[in-house]
Amino acid sequence: MGETFFLHGLDSSSNGTKGQWFAKHFPEVRIPNFRGDLAMRLNALEILCDGCNTLTLVGSSFGGLMATCFAIRHPNRCHSLVLLAPALNFPEFSPPQERIVTPTSLIIGSRDTVTPPDRVLPLAKKSFSQLQIFSYDDDHMLHASFTRLNWRQLLQR
Repeated sequence: MGETFFLHGLDSSSNGTKGQWFAKHFPEVRIPNFRGDLAMRLNALEILCDGCNTLTLVGSSFGGLMATCFAIRHPNRCHSLVLLAPALNFPEFSPPQERIVTPTSLIIGSRDTVTPPDRVLPLAKKSFSQLQIFSYDDDHMLHASFTRLNWRQLLQR
């Protein structure tokens, strides 16, 4: 199998709650640290993923936006995406001309006020052709559901 990366959110880091959880439960997942704006972060991701052709990208919030942008640029290099409350409502994002064929799981909280489902889900449906949506009674951070997700299945999809 290929490489798996966890992409943290805008105000988080590789040492955030989700990054630490992945380090403990899935040590094979690479957890880089990103800084700067979207372009800077995507450039760093391009460098990290150079030579990787079977990628699984797990992106949280702004990291979900990064994963989506990477998949738009490199659909043949992405095996699967797992988007946790992805920031598709970011002003710089618009759905691609052709929907991304990468199998994608989107997990979102029904009480998310940062990436509200009523704004994010229509954009996701316009962006992905193989999209599975999982909605939970949860907030943006997915405090109640994150650790209870079936991560083995999500990462092997």
